[in-house]
Amino acid sequence: MTEMAHGTVIVQPGEAILSRWWRTVDRVTLTCIFILFAIGLLLGFAASPPLAERNGLMPFHYVLRQGVFGMMALSVMLVVSMLSPTQLRRLGVLGFFAAFLAVAMLPVFGTDFGKGATRWFSLGFVSVQPSEFLKPVFVILCAWLMAASQELNGPPGKTFSFIVAVCTVGFLATQPDFGQSALIIAAWSTLYFVAGAPMILLTGCIGLVVAGGVVAYSSSEHFARRIDGFLNPEVDPTTQMGFATNAIREGGFFGAGVNEGQVKWSLPDAHTDFIIAVAAEEYGLILVWIIIGLFALITVRSLFRLMRERDPFIRLAGTGLITLFGLQAFINLGVAVRVLPAKGMTLPFVSYGGSSLIAMGILVGMLLCFTRTRPQGEIGDMLRRR
Repeated sequence: MTEMAHGTVIVQPGEAILSRWWRTVDRVTLTCIFILFAIGLLLGFAASPPLAERNGLMPFHYVLRQGVFGMMALSVMLVVSMLSPTQLRRLGVLGFFAAFLAVAMLPVFGTDFGKGATRWFSLGFVSVQPSEFLKPVFVILCAWLMAASQELNGPPGKTFSFIVAVCTVGFLATQPDFGQSALIIAAWSTLYFVAGAPMILLTGCIGLVVAGGVVAYSSSEHFARRIDGFLNPEVDPTTQMGFATNAIREGGFFGAGVNEGQVKWSLPDAHTDFIIAVAAEEYGLILVWIIIGLFALITVRSLFRLMRERDPFIRLAGTGLITLFGLQAFINLGVAVRVLPAKGMTLPFVSYGGSSLIAMGILVGMLLCFTRTRPQGEIGDMLRRR
């Protein structure tokens, strides 16, 4: 597929790759990502020492690991953003089959680390969560299939993508990992909608999701326990949700002060799933609003740039990727304030987690690649010529 994109850019003959990349990349989004990572390190200094103490490690053991994983993630992000959409499509399709195979092998070789869900491969010195890497390459494969279906005499790509989505969700549900399954369903539904799906089919998909939730509730104790806890009007103050809710309430507008928060001593996942509770307690609503604003800016800016895209594959893939990014942030924040049931999902670039950081680096690198300016002109230019 041809590389059509927005913006008019003068191509300099013989221009260096790095120079051309810097001139065409979305520097606002890039800056926001670096700020989010810096905030994550700042919060890591507050949230991780209690965990390190409980595990008999050096106080800043997890902060150092987060820094290492973060540098790897940012490096991968920059490299991926320099690729062409064609290269990215080919690597994404191959990456999907590798990640899907890894997820399929989890029931045999995976471990749950006592959390009730087999989501990781333990390598001794590090653990890997393959579902994190599956999400961005799933979007690439489905976007390619749907874009191909729009070509003259093209294959039934939408049907193929639906089969891929069902198989992917099926394997994720066996872990069980309903949070990642929800992200996969949301990403595919968004792609299907942008590709021009009729509303009746989307309504049917919503019905299938609801039916699947009912089945999961009746057959999975892990899933049912989380839903029951969410629906219970009384929040147990000794649970993670209770600690997080109290921390957000105690932080107020300006926070309790640096290193003055108490929730990190009670929450086992304060450095991952509930990192926003630490931010709210120690730095107050000001920092929380800054974090929310950064995620909102990245999401809205990327969508506006993609709206002017002419290449259907780039438009679909970019929209699916930003859906994953924005929705994961929304779910993490929603769980912390009890708007959503607990999902076990990290806050992109802020929470601790090697697999999450590196996979999110790949995802955002892909997004930056698709939103780079190219010389073919905007979709509006083509419409005005008609």
